[in-house]
Amino acid sequence: MNIQFKKGILELVVMHEISLRDQYGYELSQNISEFLSIADGTLYPMLRRLVKEGYLDTYMGKNSGGPARKYYAMTQQGFSHLNELEREWNALKLSVEAFLQKGE
Repeated sequence: MNIQFKKGILELVVMHEISLRDQYGYELSQNISEFLSIADGTLYPMLRRLVKEGYLDTYMGKNSGGPARKYYAMTQQGFSHLNELEREWNALKLSVEAFLQKGE
């Protein structure tokens, strides 16, 4: 997939995945990687930015038999931001599809 396309939708994908349930970074990376390749060098800076902007919160959670992990959870502001991202995505998708079908 074209890197510019992917960069534009990655925040939507990350926010959507965390909205389903709280996740730690590696788990999130694995879940997204089933559909899109994502580098840790892209994911973790984005997660830090989303926390700083108030869209995500973090907390330390225990893993059975392992070290504590930093989990990411949606905030109310995060859910509102995700709704806006989804609206923007759907509007863009419809516009591009209409354009590509023009003249068929």
